[in-house]
Amino acid sequence: MKAFLLAATLVCAAFAAPPEPVYGPELEGFDYPFPVKTFPFSSQGNALRMAFMDVAPAASRTPNGRTVVLLHGKNFTAATWEPTIRILAGAGYRVVAPDQIGFGKSTKPAHYQYSFRQLARNTRDLLASAGVGRITLVGHSTGGMLAVRYALMYPDQVERLVLVNPIGLEDWQAEGVPYLTVDQWYQRELGTTAQGIRAYEQATYYAGQWRPEFEAPVAMLAGLNRGPGHELVAWNSALIYDMICTQPVVYELDRLAMPTLLLIGQRDTTAIGKDAAPPEVAARLGHYPELGQRAARRIPRATLVAFPDLGHAPQIQDPEAFHRALLEGLK
Repeated sequence: MKAFLLAATLVCAAFAAPPEPVYGPELEGFDYPFPVKTFPFSSQGNALRMAFMDVAPAASRTPNGRTVVLLHGKNFTAATWEPTIRILAGAGYRVVAPDQIGFGKSTKPAHYQYSFRQLARNTRDLLASAGVGRITLVGHSTGGMLAVRYALMYPDQVERLVLVNPIGLEDWQAEGVPYLTVDQWYQRELGTTAQGIRAYEQATYYAGQWRPEFEAPVAMLAGLNRGPGHELVAWNSALIYDMICTQPVVYELDRLAMPTLLLIGQRDTTAIGKDAAPPEVAARLGHYPELGQRAARRIPRATLVAFPDLGHAPQIQDPEAFHRALLEGLK
């Protein structure tokens, strides 16, 4: 009997699910799709490093002389732009995709005053170090808020702006979302799990859908948050949430002078802090069909492309439709 139980245990162990990945505080152990470079610099008394990928146009294509810079969202990194990088490089573009400080393979400082202006300045200095001049700037989600701030600070450098389901098209605090302190955000972030990430993204990012290709960003983020630097990761995340909620850009959209392409999944419902708001407040937030149209009216040279059946991450949910619209918009 004991021999039988031992054999059964060994069989079950052989077919058990593999252990969930665990990554270091700078995503050590997680491979990016292209070689990763680092930009060392000093900011706010910290010695920092920004990781980035700098991908040349595909060898089979004649370079078109243009550079696209991709800015990731809050629950994403430069690596999650992989399909877009391949499409753009295949069309003749040079593509630069950085991890912002506090994200991905970049430094997670113990103390940092996060602001979109600071992140924009960091990014501009990185691009200068890489010899990048005029750019097309693409920002997704939180990266959209950063892209707006960058374009306002350095309008002569940004020849074209692309906003992919950007957050910050409404001011949540002004709409009645309660202020959460950094300490409250920190406690929330300490409880991050793969299951929680997956449930949130299925409901908010993918309009209730779930497919295997949606798992990679979940595993990356969950592995980072269960790794040896999870407290530092959670602390930086809390500081970043405070930046997002207290530094709106929506009031300055009419100052964007460059051609701006809005690529908006219509079934997106993202609104940071909505779960902490009273039901009547939460009900009126995150309506992207309305938010996209409102932004298009406010931005002087805007073109709006709507994806009726897609959510917060159209570049992942339907890459073919997204990249077709992106390439057409960049002509």
